[in-house]
Amino acid sequence: MSSALPIGIFDSGIGGLTVANAIRKILPNEQIIYFGDTAHMPYGDKSPEAIKFYSLKIAKFLLDKNCKLILIACNTASAHAYHELVHFLGDRVPIINVIDPVVNAMLSKGKYKKIGVIATKSTIRSDIYAKKFKIIDPNIEVSSLATPLLAPMIEEGFFNNNISKTVINSYLTSPKLKKIDSLILACTHYPLIKPEISSFYGGKVDIINTAEIVAEDLKERLTKLDLLNDGPAKRHQFFVSDYTPSFAKSTRLFFGEKIHLSYKPIWD
Repeated sequence: MSSALPIGIFDSGIGGLTVANAIRKILPNEQIIYFGDTAHMPYGDKSPEAIKFYSLKIAKFLLDKNCKLILIACNTASAHAYHELVHFLGDRVPIINVIDPVVNAMLSKGKYKKIGVIATKSTIRSDIYAKKFKIIDPNIEVSSLATPLLAPMIEEGFFNNNISKTVINSYLTSPKLKKIDSLILACTHYPLIKPEISSFYGGKVDIINTAEIVAEDLKERLTKLDLLNDGPAKRHQFFVSDYTPSFAKSTRLFFGEKIHLSYKPIWD
């Protein structure tokens, strides 16, 4: 497999562009082909079966684009569809998720004992973070809280204002998150509200930005697989399963610059 081939990244919408942006900064020579399933967002209120179906269709699309690796840049899809993708497509291309790199990075520090997790309803229902931490260290306590209003709030541009502060504070004052030493932002939208969350805790809790951890892990994996591109990067490509002007406008928030979205319905 050629190292010059692109990296495939997909998410339930455009929130995964925060991960793509972190990858672009850490791996500037890599070409990214991104797919946002905007027709079916949010995945947080979908059944596991539906999430698996959508994820397989998208992964096959990315394979058709000759991607050398597929990254599931969505916590909900990582929780429910990762093993399905590995089972059906893992012999053709490496597939990685956004959960394992975060768990491994936090365990390697050896200092976290009471970890908080905020995410979509579906990710929280899966209890995926608690299960993975417990396997390696049963002494770690994981407190999880569903925060379903945050992703749509962010997509509509409501952050760093009084509205977002009220919603964020309402969630973070939950008894479930009392006395935590760290908080995992287990949704790719949430890096955009990290400053507000950090402000709430006043430096007393480590806020874990998963996008940066995943990008660093990806660099390691590509290096080990001898798939790190040392040539010039080709033009990134961005696809969505449904297109509206609001999606196009919001991409600047997540990726840091205006990008062109191509419409590609995944049921074709």
